Amino acid sequence: MTAQATGPLAGVRVLEIQAMGPGPFCAMMLSDFGADVIRVDRVGADDGNDGDGAQPPADVLSRGRRSVAVDLKRPGGAELVLRMVERADVLVEGYRPGVMERLGLGPDVCLARNPRLVYGRVTGWGQDGPWAAHAGHDINYISLAGVLWPIGRAGDAPVPPLNYVGDFGGGGMLLAAGVCAALAERASSGRGQVIDAAMVDGAALLNSFMYGMRAMGQWGAERGRNLLDTGAPFYETYETADGAWVSVGSIEPKFFRNLVTRLGLDIDLETQNDEASWPALREKLAAVFRTRTRAEWTDLLAGADACFAPVLSPWEAPEHPHNAERGTFVESFGVVQPGPAPRFGRTPAAIGGPPPRSGQHTDEILGDLGIDAAEIVRLRSAGDIA
Repeated sequence: MTAQATGPLAGVRVLEIQAMGPGPFCAMMLSDFGADVIRVDRVGADDGNDGDGAQPPADVLSRGRRSVAVDLKRPGGAELVLRMVERADVLVEGYRPGVMERLGLGPDVCLARNPRLVYGRVTGWGQDGPWAAHAGHDINYISLAGVLWPIGRAGDAPVPPLNYVGDFGGGGMLLAAGVCAALAERASSGRGQVIDAAMVDGAALLNSFMYGMRAMGQWGAERGRNLLDTGAPFYETYETADGAWVSVGSIEPKFFRNLVTRLGLDIDLETQNDEASWPALREKLAAVFRTRTRAEWTDLLAGADACFAPVLSPWEAPEHPHNAERGTFVESFGVVQPGPAPRFGRTPAAIGGPPPRSGQHTDEILGDLGIDAAEIVRLRSAGDIA
């Protein structure tokens, strides 16, 4: 069994129906917050080990779970999950609309068995709408949400921000927030509810600020020519003498003044927001940053209050003194990875254990349901469980 954290969700039991991307990320966050997460894996699912079952996979998104392997397509397997639903607080699933219903595990059935259940669903397009049944991935969802288009430089194609915006920010984290809100509401109503977390909705929500800036006349219609999209030379990345990169975000005049002073540039500070002067300013900044290495610029600018930071790779970031002192990254089950966030002052979050092998805790979990050894043997012989 995974070690139980002391986080704010300690005592909450979550059923995670095996999926990819946003569902596991949501379940990882809930586990970090102290919930007991049971992942319902498919019978025969590849557990990612080396073939002998000796080591769990190094899949960070799967940390802090227990795993039970069930054949959801068999009536006996679906009934077994419903028995787990009766004792669960939350169910998280990431299938296309209608799949859980066809398995006999849709929200109506589950809430009939447990009216207090919070039933969390995460999809790309949502549970309804003309595109609900379409296939897609992160890049497609954020495209339709109007989020991909603004990301990129002037004159260039839009640049996909990996799958951070759709899968994780607009999907998994959105669902985790919804689960926590629904649990808080249940404390007063005593009733569960269904959460429809769509990545297209979540990505659009993350873009809220842009609609405000546009309405105030502070965001134009062209990509790469605005304040935060590399249009402004004082909110930009620059190459250094050693081929590395640094970032500056000196939007406010006082920070811009500090930057210019440390760089030793002769610039009329009053022209900072004059877009006509931006090309020349960009050239000056690019030229000066190429005169020193990233480390040298970090030594010179890190304490200058100029909104500066070195651009670190994911492999360098854990070694930075600030991240190291805060414990932003931790090493767990032999893998360096981001630690739980946010920080809780009284009920600290923690990683609940390593990623499980598929079905690793099947007998243990069924025992928690009061199923005896003979019944487990029967279920396994019938193919209902692995």
